[in-house]
Amino acid sequence: QVQLVESGGDLVQAGGSLRLSCAASGGIISVNAMGWYRQDPGKQRELVALATTTGSAPLYSDSVKGRFTISLDAAKKSVHLQMNNLNPDDTAVYYCKMTARTPPAFNLGDFWGQGTQVTVSS
Repeated sequence: QVQLVESGGDLVQAGGSLRLSCAASGGIISVNAMGWYRQDPGKQRELVALATTTGSAPLYSDSVKGRFTISLDAAKKSVHLQMNNLNPDDTAVYYCKMTARTPPAFNLGDFWGQGTQVTVSS
């Protein structure tokens, strides 16, 4: 069973920083990509940042460019999100997503973590 566990969510003041971490475990053959999404109540889940193992540059949403940095360690099946200069609009539940190949058929699948709450006070 593949599991993703996020950590690092917290309450922080505007202008502050947080570092989110996500570690995957279970039957994983290879990681293709790991990323972070966020969701406010009543809104759709949106992409925040995505990193792949293909050599492509990380992808960021326009709202976090220049403030957030994603780092992927495919060998350790982990991804981190350094979030700087946070503002109240960044308040949301942040979810880790992994795209990976799993046994027995080497199929490519998407896996999600349970989410971690980030709250930014003004």
